[in-house]
Amino acid sequence: MSAENTELLINLVYVVSAVLFILGLKLLGSPATARTGNLISSGGMFLAVVVTLLDQQIIEYEYILAGIVIGGLIGAVIARMVEMTSMPEMVALFNGFGGLASLLVGWAALSVALLTATAINPVSVFTLVTIFLSILIGGLTFTGSVLAYGKLSEKISGRPFVYSGQRVVNSLILIAVLVCAGLFIQDPSDLNWLYLAVALSLVLGVMFVLPIGGADMPVVISLLNSFSGIAAAAAGFAIGNTLLIVAGSLVGASGIILTNIMCKAMNRSLSNVLFSGFGAVSSSTSTAVIEQGEVKPLSAEDAYYILEAATSIVIIPGYGMAVAQAQHVVKELQQLLEKNDAEVVYAIHPVAGRMPGHMNVLLAEADVPYDLLLEMDQINPRMDTFDVAIVIGANDVVNPAAREIESSPIYGMPIINVDQARTVFVLKRSMASGFAGIDNPLFFKENTRMLFGDAKETLGKLIKAFD
Repeated sequence: MSAENTELLINLVYVVSAVLFILGLKLLGSPATARTGNLISSGGMFLAVVVTLLDQQIIEYEYILAGIVIGGLIGAVIARMVEMTSMPEMVALFNGFGGLASLLVGWAALSVALLTATAINPVSVFTLVTIFLSILIGGLTFTGSVLAYGKLSEKISGRPFVYSGQRVVNSLILIAVLVCAGLFIQDPSDLNWLYLAVALSLVLGVMFVLPIGGADMPVVISLLNSFSGIAAAAAGFAIGNTLLIVAGSLVGASGIILTNIMCKAMNRSLSNVLFSGFGAVSSSTSTAVIEQGEVKPLSAEDAYYILEAATSIVIIPGYGMAVAQAQHVVKELQQLLEKNDAEVVYAIHPVAGRMPGHMNVLLAEADVPYDLLLEMDQINPRMDTFDVAIVIGANDVVNPAAREIESSPIYGMPIINVDQARTVFVLKRSMASGFAGIDNPLFFKENTRMLFGDAKETLGKLIKAFD
């Protein structure tokens, strides 16, 4: 096959792959079609990788094939071994590896560009800028994602780390990076400026995530995902690969859109998420909440009698359900309640859990019908019609302090109004606050009953009572 025909074939397959990416991304917008969308997008990437190997500029196929085999094996092992509770931190790591890959691609492109440059035909400013952006954004994404992984996995504290003058320090680091960029582009043969910029970008990634509290991690994951896409697009410009530009742009744009959705769900701006240090809650706020009343614990046996008489139940899942691996017993309880002629639906908050769509993934694993998963805007208008609301491990997304306590850090955040149901069951291990570190006045409401213990065991007792 001639070089012209090979190039034509590559470009045609790139177009097909791009179409598959867009179609897959569209299908990912619904839980019912998400799996199909994922397969279609994966197929598009597989085609792109295979046809790229036909490029005549690629000589060392052995290294590429070895990378595919090793990477595929690692991915398969991780996918098999990772628990659903660890899914958010795995996503954070994948974002980081995407950023690191863009950094290395940019670095390799720079090496090739400098080797092939001549006095008559020097490296263009556009190429240098795109290479620098892929390295800068890739480095920031890598270290920021690794730190997000540490917070999500609780290997380090999820509390925000803030100090006086933090914005000034971060701004100075960013300015220093831009100065290094200018000096490097002016004289690309002096790599010292590039090395310094890479080091500063790695530091900036850490400084970027440090002041962000655990409750804001869904937003951070979305934003870092967008950064990884932008870095990939910049790397695509650097090496002249059209499909990498398209794929990176799609990831970058979808990440920004999702970030915006997450911010709206929390009634906060992106700047507030990034710079407010949310999560540093004063003890005075906690004391005010604790003094609102007494907790009313309930046994699973007594809860059964209330559920047995109920005709409408709404289940609100949270991260505690993931920790207890209770999604399958939740589905079993749902089926028993439906056999008892009760309506059962699920209320899903956009930021429930520790990554976007976390609850949808868990419930899909248990084969919960998609039409039973209702969003916050659908469920809130009819919340007062439900006989029982069952809160399983959720805390911040059902916290009425967002409506009632103006001094609360989450005041104004849209929540699922479970306190408006006739009876509320809250399944928790203890009275500990949620990931945001904020106490919840829901626990002291007159219509709230606390079912303490492991959620899976508690639900198992309810199921036995029905049997």
